Formats: sequence, C-alpha cells, structure tokens
Amino acid sequence: MKNIKYFIITIVGFVFISCNADEFLNPIPDTAVAVDSFFQSDNDVLAGVIGIYDALQGVNENTETNITNFNRGVQFEHLLTEHRSDNTRNATLEGSKSDFHRYTVNANNVESEDYWQSMYEVVFRANNILNFIDIADAGNRAKYTAEAKFLRAYAYFNLVRLFGDVPLVTTVIGPADEKTPLFIRVPVTQVYEQIILDLQEAVNNLDNSYKSRASKAGAQALLAKVYLTQPNRNYSGAQQLCESIINSGDYSLQTNFHDVFYKELNSEIIFAIQYQAGNALESQSFSSEFTSSIRAGREDGQNIVNENLKNLFDTNGGNRTAVSITDLDGRLAVDDFEVAKFLPDGFDYTSNYGPNARNAGNDYIAIRYADVLLMHVEAILAGGEATVNSSALSSFQKIKDRAFPATAPNTIASITKEELLQERRIELAFENQRWYDLLRFGVAETVLSAHAAEMGYVFTPRALLLPIPAREINISGGLLTQNPGY
Repeated sequence: MKNIKYFIITIVGFVFISCNADEFLNPIPDTAVAVDSFFQSDNDVLAGVIGIYDALQGVNENTETNITNFNRGVQFEHLLTEHRSDNTRNATLEGSKSDFHRYTVNANNVESEDYWQSMYEVVFRANNILNFIDIADAGNRAKYTAEAKFLRAYAYFNLVRLFGDVPLVTTVIGPADEKTPLFIRVPVTQVYEQIILDLQEAVNNLDNSYKSRASKAGAQALLAKVYLTQPNRNYSGAQQLCESIINSGDYSLQTNFHDVFYKELNSEIIFAIQYQAGNALESQSFSSEFTSSIRAGREDGQNIVNENLKNLFDTNGGNRTAVSITDLDGRLAVDDFEVAKFLPDGFDYTSNYGPNARNAGNDYIAIRYADVLLMHVEAILAGGEATVNSSALSSFQKIKDRAFPATAPNTIASITKEELLQERRIELAFENQRWYDLLRFGVAETVLSAHAAEMGYVFTPRALLLPIPAREINISGGLLTQNPGY
C-alpha cells in the first residue's frame, strides 16, 4: 500500500503465521510467549492494526511460485462476484476460474477456498489485536479498536453474503481452549448482529482522516449497505447514514469519470485497498488478467464483458462507456469487449500495458461516493417500485449529470427500482457490486436464470450461495456443514 508503510517486522509475521497450517479460521500461535513478547508498546499495536490491511490486500498471484498457503485477499473477488452475475465471464473454459461464470463451482474450488481463508485471516488478525488493545496508549485504544472492528465487519459482511451461515469467531482461541466455535455455523441474523455492533463502534470512534484505512464515512457507508442487505431491512437507518456522508462535505464526485480510477485517493474515494506498482509483495495481478488480447497475464481474459452489458453501455453509459469497456479499436472478435476500468497502472494496450503489468499498483476501490448516492436513492425507495422524493432525485441526478454532461442538468421526475438497479450496474460495473445488488434487490434468481438460459449455462438456486470449502469441512472433522445442493 502506497500511503501505509507495512512495518510489520519479522516477529509479527511469526505471530500471525506460526500455526498449524490446517487452522485457517483462527490460526493459533505455537506459543503465547511470542505474542506477548512482541506487543509491548503503542507502536507494536499499531503495527498489528496495519497488518490487518495486509491480509485484506492479499498476496499477488505473481509471487505464487514456491509459495504455498498464501491468501490472495480481495484479488480473486471478481471471480466470486462479477463472474457469477450477468456482467462478465472467463475467456476460456479451462481451470477452476472458469467455473464461476457457468455456475459449476464445487466445494473443492481453490479460488473460493482462498477467499474464505483470506477473509478469516482478516478476522483472526483483528481478533488478535483486540486481545492486546490495552497495551496501546489510552488515547489510541478506542480508535485502534474501532479500526480492527471495521475490518472484521468488512470481512464478515463478505463472508455472510457469499456463504450464508458461517462460524462467528470474535476472540482469539488459544491452544488449550475449546475449538468448537471455529467450526460451528451460526445463523445469518446472528452474524449481522455482530457486523452491526462492530460498525456502530467504528462510526462512533473514527474520523475521516484516511481513505486507505478505516474511517467514519467508510463505516457509515458499509453500515448503510448492511442495513439495506440484512434480512430485516433498516431503510431509515441507511438513509440517515447516507445523508450524514452527503452532508459532511468531505466527499464529491470526480468531474472526469476516468479520474475516479486513475487519480487515486481522490475526492470520490471513501475506502480503497492500496497497492504499490512494481513491488511484488505490495502489488496486484488482477488488472493484468482482465484482458485476453494483450497477453499480459498468466491466465488471460478473466473479465470478458457480456453482450447485454455492452449494449446497456451503448444506450445508457454516456462518458462512462469508454472508461469502462474496450474492444481495443476493433481488434477483438465481434461482441468481445473487455474491462477498461483498471488498465494496469493506467497503461493501455498501445503500450502493452506498461513495463510491469503483473505487478500493477491500481487500488481496489471498496467504497466510493457514487455508491453512497445510489444507496441513498435505494434507502428512500425502501423496497417500493418507484419514488418521486426530491432528495432521491437529487442524488440520482448527480450520477446522471456526470455521465451525460452535455445534457445536464438531466431533470428526472421519478426513479423506478428497475432504473436504479440498471444505473448501479452501469456506474459500478466491474467493481464487484452487481452480484450483491441482484441479491439485495431480490431479483437474483430471475435475472440469473434468464442470463444462464441465454448463455447456455445451467443455473439453479443452489448457486445463490457458494459451497463451504471441503477442506474446511475436513479440518473440522465434519462439524462444519455444507450448503444445500453441494
């Protein structure tokens, strides 16, 4: 990460990974002495907090040679989200990465397993820091606690939406402790209760000093999405949180849509996971994998744009279209368009994606202001079919005005649920939101069944949840149960 120096020294690495390789939910250090001997000062605790982001960032797949059991963090997330929606597909049918877009993922899928492990590594590191929070200076304890809980909530929110009921672990379990909680799935509602508690604490104890670390606005935006997603929706709570961000004046849309993705930590970014170009340990490889034509990646073509999304950009994309998709000036086959939003380090195909595409530094944008504006509309819509609320219209119009500046102000008289979902699809395309949007709007089964029929895939409701990794079930001795249909 460019603005957060990873000063996790050797002993911290030992504390985090010196464990039985089979214990991914909550790696247990071989000895508590190593942990106790490291956490001696406020700086040590801060180092541990920063280490949580390192787990979220993950390890560049380009460093995989001779390295095993390294979690990829969010770098595989497009496979579990965009590919399972109607947005994108893999260019080939080879390998486990091609299973997602065809809804053929099984319990042995290595990318799904890696994501499970990655998110639980975030949870473990957060829990570990909370165990030593009293060592921090008194004035920093609330802030460090809030930051760790924000990241734990972020990981659990991803897990519960992708896998359903999951083990809920909020403390470090030592070698002599009962390990059953590590392997017992708890109801989704209980997981959401913990997520909400963690995010509320983050809202109350953070400010907006950072964009590449947890912030008050980041916690508010994430909590708003949780309120819109949880089984018992809290639309009024989500609306209040979005309006707090809007009224803060701390964030604004970039005038140029291109700058959202290539002018990092800009005014629109609320929370981004950072990477550093050219550094094998701090860079990412997913940007180079989104093309099947430049041959910059190891397994090319992981985000080929589906034709109906390309057509939607043609009619409703405005100035977002050229930034979002490309046909490489006609060099691709008919109807084969690729993602242009995350060209490695901003280099396009004319430069063969720059000198080091597989060690790209593009940030992963987790939360941005445009998403908050559209969530604001969603909260006001409150599950209804349409709204004429002036506040909702104002938020929606800001998105439209940027996309179509030549006709701004784009006066809008009403917004339907379908129009909002379509706008989110275009605005946030390839940012790993579409899958979650379809679930949240209650249309996933209908949309994806039609999409699968069009593409020649077989979609069944079991695909609405990913399988619990078979390896984790085996480790648990059968305590972990599998999702239906797998």
